[in-house]
Amino acid sequence: MNPVASSPLDFLPHGLPPMNVLLVFGVLLAFGTLGGLLAARVRWLPTITGFMALGLAVGPSGAGLLSREALDSAKVLVDIALGLILFQLGATLHPWKALRNRALLVTSLVEGGATFAIILGLMIWIGAPPVVAVLAAAIAVSSSPAVLMHVAHELHAEGPTVDAAEALVAMNNVFAFLLFSLALPFALHDAEVPMRTALLLPAYQAVGAIVVSVAVAWVVTRVGLLTRTDEQHLRFALVVGAVMLSLGLAQALKVSSLFASLTLGIACRWLQGRSRLTRVEFGGGADLFFIILFVFAGANLHIHEVIQYAPVALAFVVARSLAKTASVYGCGRVFEHPHRQSVAVGLLLLPMAGLAIGLVQTTGWLVPELADQVSAIVLAAVALFETIGPPIAAYALRLSGDAGRAAVQAGETDALAQRRIGDPG
Repeated sequence: MNPVASSPLDFLPHGLPPMNVLLVFGVLLAFGTLGGLLAARVRWLPTITGFMALGLAVGPSGAGLLSREALDSAKVLVDIALGLILFQLGATLHPWKALRNRALLVTSLVEGGATFAIILGLMIWIGAPPVVAVLAAAIAVSSSPAVLMHVAHELHAEGPTVDAAEALVAMNNVFAFLLFSLALPFALHDAEVPMRTALLLPAYQAVGAIVVSVAVAWVVTRVGLLTRTDEQHLRFALVVGAVMLSLGLAQALKVSSLFASLTLGIACRWLQGRSRLTRVEFGGGADLFFIILFVFAGANLHIHEVIQYAPVALAFVVARSLAKTASVYGCGRVFEHPHRQSVAVGLLLLPMAGLAIGLVQTTGWLVPELADQVSAIVLAAVALFETIGPPIAAYALRLSGDAGRAAVQAGETDALAQRRIGDPG
């Protein structure tokens, strides 16, 4: 028998309702949109900065509307957003064409190697344990595709600088993950994990992610072949489904979900044939993913850690920036690329976010003993890079001349279409 309610209003919630995933999703989008609108009123300020600023304002370091627990509960939203962005990035890179592109391959190896070596030297110089130094140096090789892609979309940028930067970001994210996987056995062994496990676990994570991505890519490209030219909306749904399928399989099989998303884009580009999957335009839907990602990043900023580790983080930022810009510029001049393009591409590699945070989290999961040291330094540097990265990316695209080029070409296409149908207006 049901107990008698002590009050006829007992069915009402008591106090403020607890935050759930749907509430967090709504807060991220509402405040993110507000931040983007405010930033858009300042001509030189990218909307990403507005997204992050409003995220910081409502996060635990600000008004506290979103608590740490609420943000943790909504991490799946960020995984999906980052997975789609990494897929888009990977789709710009055809594996065989990239390996045959001597300039791209040499520049990627030189830039990644220089960044790794300089950050490794810096970390050892400041007294970090060798294992921590190697992991931080591997993570430092990665660059943020989200900043590049969003700022390029916002400024209607396209051209050789954007193409080169996207290819290099894809290459150095692959390079960063491989370096991290090579460093992980030493970290695991240092944490007294048996040598066989220390060697097999990173290999399983990397190879497993590749197997998952190739299997999903094979399935969805076969389905994509059934779509017609005018069924763009169905291909978009197929891409979203492919990313979520690869993320789900990666989590179920305990392999790297970030690497699976990146290699899914590469595999689809390799296998797509006439399916046209990697030519899918996300359109206005892309803004949804970017807003979620950057408001979440702003809300997760640890102001006290940024202040505490500011000297080390600043040295990290300066060293990494010099390594990337100098190496890319030097390679650009060797391969006779234009001066402005070489400078701009180097600047576009500076932002660091998604993959770096993911690798820090992987460190915490596999080697908890080292997580605090690695995360304190890397996340403080990420906070600085995410603050200065969007304005630098906007400056680089304007410097190269790629900014606005897509809008001009779209206008020319519309004018040509109007002339063809005899409408001058």
